[in-house]
Amino acid sequence: MPVIIETHDLRKVFRSVKRAPGGLGALRTLFSRDYEDRVAVAGITMALEPGELVGYIGPNGAGKSTTIKMLTGILVPSSGRVRVAGLVPWQRRKENARNIGVVFGQRSQLYWDLPLVESFELLRAIYGVPIEVYRRNLNEFVELLEMGEFMRTPVRQLSLGQRMRGDFAAALLHDPKIVYLDEPTIGLDVVAKEAVREFIARINSERGTTIILTTNDLADVERLCRRIVLIDHGTIIYDGDVDRIKSEYGRFRTLVVRFSAPVSQPHLDGAQLLGMEDSSARFRFDRNLQRADLLVRQASERYRVEDVSLEEPDLESIIRRIYVEGYARPSAPSEEPLS
Repeated sequence: MPVIIETHDLRKVFRSVKRAPGGLGALRTLFSRDYEDRVAVAGITMALEPGELVGYIGPNGAGKSTTIKMLTGILVPSSGRVRVAGLVPWQRRKENARNIGVVFGQRSQLYWDLPLVESFELLRAIYGVPIEVYRRNLNEFVELLEMGEFMRTPVRQLSLGQRMRGDFAAALLHDPKIVYLDEPTIGLDVVAKEAVREFIARINSERGTTIILTTNDLADVERLCRRIVLIDHGTIIYDGDVDRIKSEYGRFRTLVVRFSAPVSQPHLDGAQLLGMEDSSARFRFDRNLQRADLLVRQASERYRVEDVSLEEPDLESIIRRIYVEGYARPSAPSEEPLS
């Protein structure tokens, strides 16, 4: 399948003048300048197929936003190659802009003093969206995002959740092939976050829109993405399935067993007792060495069991561990063996 976004050894270096302190130092800078380079992106190579929904994640300062700005044509790379829907973004910015939609969690493309619907009308004119396409999309988004009650409210009077819903609609009115979402759920409450997540998933599945999601809220990634690209210090350290990184770094699972009667120090072969709370016990085990169903059978044969549940390691704890330790496929258990 042809790729819709492709980068090869994409780099961005920001150069700034090193200024000596004091008035004399400022004067010296006028005649003799020293420069320092800061590498924001240090060689990104990746390819996305049409219709993918990819989580592009990393710590603050890792180079996520700089990469997105090069993909949108805002920044020119220092070196390397990039094509978005067959175009070099900074060379053909207008054509590239028609292919993409962008949502920034802390910046709006809506017009502050105009009612929301008039912002949409202006965007229709800017992009030259045919009236029938505009009406079809607007009606669909108003229904999906429940915007009917505030369509004629000035943007400055909207709540954060309402404004974000408006920004999502604005980014998609012209049927872009690709949408970049930069922290789209930042500051939203739980209900608003879930509404936005459902909308993203629906647009991706029903319209086949290619989506790159950059966020520090890994619940967004876990809810929406099957593939993640993990970046740190301007380089990709992982590119693959969420399930794969969980199996490699989330090897330890927790089995919670609630007993019908109090049990003192229960034991299961191949699992470690983490603790007891009331009549429930928590057992930790290695998914590569022990099967959950066999542990459940052990528990039911040895004790009177009322209920069992299985807890998987969350993506946030796995990514945090990779940031601290670095990424390398573990060939042996990195934690103390189970007793």
